[in-house]
Amino acid sequence: MTEHRPVPAADWNGRPHRVNASAHLHESPDPRDRPARLTVGVVGAGRVGPALAASLQLAGHRPVAVSGVSDASRRRAEALLPDVPLVTPAEVLASAELVLLTVPDDALPALVEGLVDTGAVRPGQLLVHTSGRYGTAVLAPATRAGALPLALHPAMTFTGTSVDVQRLAGCSFGVTAPEELRLAAEALVIEMGGEPEWIEEEARPLYHAALALGANHLVTLVAQAMELLRAAGVSAPDRMLGPLLGAALDNALRSGDAALTGPVARGDAGTVAAHVSELRKHAPGTVAGYLAMARTTADRALAHGLLKPELAEDLLGVLADGKEGEPR
Repeated sequence: MTEHRPVPAADWNGRPHRVNASAHLHESPDPRDRPARLTVGVVGAGRVGPALAASLQLAGHRPVAVSGVSDASRRRAEALLPDVPLVTPAEVLASAELVLLTVPDDALPALVEGLVDTGAVRPGQLLVHTSGRYGTAVLAPATRAGALPLALHPAMTFTGTSVDVQRLAGCSFGVTAPEELRLAAEALVIEMGGEPEWIEEEARPLYHAALALGANHLVTLVAQAMELLRAAGVSAPDRMLGPLLGAALDNALRSGDAALTGPVARGDAGTVAAHVSELRKHAPGTVAGYLAMARTTADRALAHGLLKPELAEDLLGVLADGKEGEPR
């Protein structure tokens, strides 16, 4: 086991390594060509942990242990971290200097308390969780036991496959850490090919809500849109939506609310009423979401001068009660 270093993710001159993850997918550097670095363990072999450990391995660190309960977790670990033994969480902490706690948000506090209560946490050990919701306060029991707490949340959706390692290149990470560990936290992110973005402890829930609103809800909206297109007879809804959604996302990232288009932003109350009528007949489960998003879109379009006030009354009337037929 290598000796613990306060700033682990740096070369001998203290400079962080920036790793091109996609390049390393084609090149497998011999670990013997690198100086001795950190041993890495993973507690929770979901979609995130094995990918991050594999990325750290490309930077020269050495995954030594992983824990996983379900068959899917074990398969992921075996695929992304071959030859790394599957052991208990306590055995992971006994083997590793850097431990990735990659369990669901709601399970994290109990996991930390359990590891501390069983004496698994060692002084000087880097404990890194990947929850977007929490900062380092959730690691307080481990910090009191001498661990070094880091919160590194990759702002990325994961598939649980090797493609995730490549996607980490250029991925932003929400970073929270004590000031004395800030450089170490940012260096680890850079080693994984990511871009560190400092998030204050008290801002973590808002930060995470923003990401969930944009990414998680987007998946639901796209899946619903594809189902409706299939019901309308479109044979390849993914091919139809791809260019449209790609352009909409690009425009939104560039221009914000100025990129709003469509019947709500135009104030076409009759078209919106027809939408609601059709959705009630063919996909009633989508009506509530359609109305909620349309109301929010109308409010933002009105506030930014895109929706004319004289057209807003009828539109908002349709959206207020979701009635079928003509606007009132």
